[in-house]
Amino acid sequence: MKKAIAYCRVSTEGQAVDGVSLDAQKGKISAWAELNGFELVAVEVDAGLSGGRADNRPGLQAALNHACKEKAALVVYSLSRLARSTKDAIAISERLDKSGADLVSLSERIDTTSAAGKMIFRLMAVMAEFERDQISERTSCALQHKKSKGERVGTIPLGFKVSTDGVKLERNELEAPAIQVILKLHSAGKSLRKIRAELEKRNVRNRAGNTKWRLDTLNAIIHRESAA
Repeated sequence: MKKAIAYCRVSTEGQAVDGVSLDAQKGKISAWAELNGFELVAVEVDAGLSGGRADNRPGLQAALNHACKEKAALVVYSLSRLARSTKDAIAISERLDKSGADLVSLSERIDTTSAAGKMIFRLMAVMAEFERDQISERTSCALQHKKSKGERVGTIPLGFKVSTDGVKLERNELEAPAIQVILKLHSAGKSLRKIRAELEKRNVRNRAGNTKWRLDTLNAIIHRESAA
């Protein structure tokens, strides 16, 4: 007989909401298991816990471990009980899939024990990935636009400071001498490690006020100024 593991969760607010109480979730999952020929071997519960994270929910971790070990179906009342986002739900489903286990969500009628259910869930994964790619693309375009306008993006690089308008960057003359020394040493054929040693020897200080220069900082300065 096929095995099923039930996972039920309510947040503090959700305990008072009719229809998604722990007892209601358990009842619906038990009915599904009986109707579909599954043996419900365990019921794991997280009471009064947010669905924001998976790693701090002992009930969920126990349910996942049990389902993966038994190659069983992890059954939830809805994806909202399992995870806060489709992305997180898909990550959990992938973990189950690698172990030969399945995921069933009653509200969304997702059932990866069937070919059709797997197809629907994979389509959801594709859409979630597409959404992430779009967000990444828009973020990248926005950052490039800000860079092209000379506006601040992330941390302020050595040799620059925020201008009086609070947006654009302008040269920091106080840090210019250090930049010039770095570029001269690079032009002389010095490696990054030798440049670092020379800066320390000359007592050339970085923005933090010490002579402990990072190699990646030196490399970024050289590439930035060479491209300018």
